[in-house]
Amino acid sequence: MGLALAGVGQFSKAGNQSTKVAAATQAAPRATVPPPQPQAPAYLRDRVRELGRGFNGEVGIAVKSIDEGWTAGWRESELHPQQSVSKLWVAITALDAVDKGRLRLEERVTLGRDDLTLFHQPIAAKVLSNGGHTTSLAELMTEALTKSDNTANDRLMRAAGGAEAVRRMIAEKKLGQIRFYNGERQLQSRIAGLTWNQSYSVGRAFYTAREALPITARSAAFKRYLDDPYDGASAAAIVDALARLKNGELLSPASTARLLTTMGNTRTGANRLRGGLKPGWTISHKTGTGQVLGGTQAGYNDIGILTAPDGTSYAVAVMIKKTATPLPVRMALMNNVVRATILQHEMARGPAYTL
Repeated sequence: MGLALAGVGQFSKAGNQSTKVAAATQAAPRATVPPPQPQAPAYLRDRVRELGRGFNGEVGIAVKSIDEGWTAGWRESELHPQQSVSKLWVAITALDAVDKGRLRLEERVTLGRDDLTLFHQPIAAKVLSNGGHTTSLAELMTEALTKSDNTANDRLMRAAGGAEAVRRMIAEKKLGQIRFYNGERQLQSRIAGLTWNQSYSVGRAFYTAREALPITARSAAFKRYLDDPYDGASAAAIVDALARLKNGELLSPASTARLLTTMGNTRTGANRLRGGLKPGWTISHKTGTGQVLGGTQAGYNDIGILTAPDGTSYAVAVMIKKTATPLPVRMALMNNVVRATILQHEMARGPAYTL
């Protein structure tokens, strides 16, 4: 009798353990499997790779369908120098501050000699001729995006909270592999192997100081930048960010419309991505152009959103990290990426599709 009772007790304990295991198994959350990423069409995938492989230089290319979600690319996950492409992140930071009530684009600011930067800064002529120049933050954003004015961009950056605010925006919105350095003066000085001095902002003072450096020092600084660009970004991260911008995920509807309209009026790079457009197509874009040493340029870029006559949109980024090829060859590469995207769009819609 005792033996029988002991056996029952053992089975009972075993049964309880089995029940607990079963319950734990049922309660455990199932691992979520992310949906498969849509595949880029074969023609565009192969054409982008062909263009990237055939270019004499280091380039990252990405084309993303904003409507369907696929991406075609070549070395699209590698970091490439942005140069003035990074002005886009300054504009988004400023507009995000506007959306949150922390900034007003109507605010007036006065620029003086201490605000001047280097290289391309058309606004400097107004500052120097008048002893200062008063304008709005909205106008600074327009000058920075459409004319790639370095002084306008750096002043807008400071109004939006500085370089840290831009980096914080990139992190908070989870934009991925996109770096931002400390404004044009610090970036360009470091690339050249110099430490910024405000006297460099006028005339050819920066060029004179740069040329006075030993070539070994300049070459070492140039190489450090190319090996690990302080303002680097991947083409894939850029097109993802552009797609999210277009879809209204980064800014309010009003700020999104304002930014895309401003980028649509960009005057720089008329024969980069824009040079590949067909009638009826439009582009909102931002260019970037880096320093040259010994015939080699570190950064020659264009990124933007292509829109077809039927409203379909594509984000495109061509980021030339390093090349000594003539400018027409670089522009032809960008033209051809756009033309391939347009041809893919037309093929997908069949022979009946017309502009």
